[in-house]
Amino acid sequence: MKSCRIHITGASGAGVTSLGRALANALAIPHHDTDDFFWQPTTPPYQKIREPADRLRLMREMFLPRAEWALSGSLAGWGDAIIPAFDLVVFLTTPREIRLQRLRAREAVRYGADAVAAGGWRHKETEEFIAWASNYEDGDLASRSLSMHEAWLAALPCPVLRLDGSRVLSELVVECVAELGQRGRSGLSP
Repeated sequence: MKSCRIHITGASGAGVTSLGRALANALAIPHHDTDDFFWQPTTPPYQKIREPADRLRLMREMFLPRAEWALSGSLAGWGDAIIPAFDLVVFLTTPREIRLQRLRAREAVRYGADAVAAGGWRHKETEEFIAWASNYEDGDLASRSLSMHEAWLAALPCPVLRLDGSRVLSELVVECVAELGQRGRSGLSP
């Protein structure tokens, strides 16, 4: 059986994690997210960054040796050591307005609408996060940006499937499964 190791990446709010979960479910393979390795567990989450060597060690312990998995998120610049494991990279692009709407909705669900609203305990952090995410299309190679991702994608040794993350999730899953079927993943048909 051929391996099926898929990395789904793109801007924050592009739908990367949603597609990763849905694709893993459709293929009956494990799903992992780079945030689970990048960040140390804290309450509230996303407060303390884990050292790169520890991230890679955990990934090797948790799933990298397996023949099948889906990994969502961004690891450009710190996870390049695992690039040879990828069979396919899916790159989602989603218009900024849609991404920011999704991120605001996600923050409200995660922390509570009152917490992220003006005067809420999480408002400042939410606005800083939204400001950071809004710079994706205009950022440079030094930060998580479209130009950084394009340079990273251009150097990959595996195929890259580019999809519009504003499309219906089920359609994106079908397109990914069809791509994998064309690439000979055992048990799949386009």
